Amino acid sequence: MFKKEVIPSLLIIVMGLMDCVTTIIGVAFSGAKELNPAMAVIVNSNVGAFLVVKVAATAFIAFAYFFGRRVLMHLPNKEGKTFTYSMRGLTLAYLGLVGFLGFAVVNNLIILMH
Repeated sequence: MFKKEVIPSLLIIVMGLMDCVTTIIGVAFSGAKELNPAMAVIVNSNVGAFLVVKVAATAFIAFAYFFGRRVLMHLPNKEGKTFTYSMRGLTLAYLGLVGFLGFAVVNNLIILMH
C-alpha cells in the first residue's frame, strides 16, 4: 500500500528527473550550457555518466530526507528543542531543495522554449 510519507521524496525524485531530462535536451539540442561546473564537464563529455550521476545524487538526497524524517518521527521525545530544531532544519532543507529544483526546471523549460 502506498504511504503518504514517501510523497515528499517522490517529489524530489520527479523534479530531479525533470531537471536531468531538460538539461540533457537543452545541452544536446538547444546549445544550452550546464551552469554547475562539475556537472558541465560530465554532461559535455558523457551524457550517460551525467544521467547516472544526476539520478544517483537525486535518489540519495530523496532517501536521506525520507530516512531522516523517519528517524526523527521515531524519537520518543517529540516535545524537546532538539526534535523541534531538527524537524525545522529538515523541513527548511527540503523546501530549499524543492525550490531550487523547481527554479532549475522552470529555467530549463524557458531556455528550451526560446
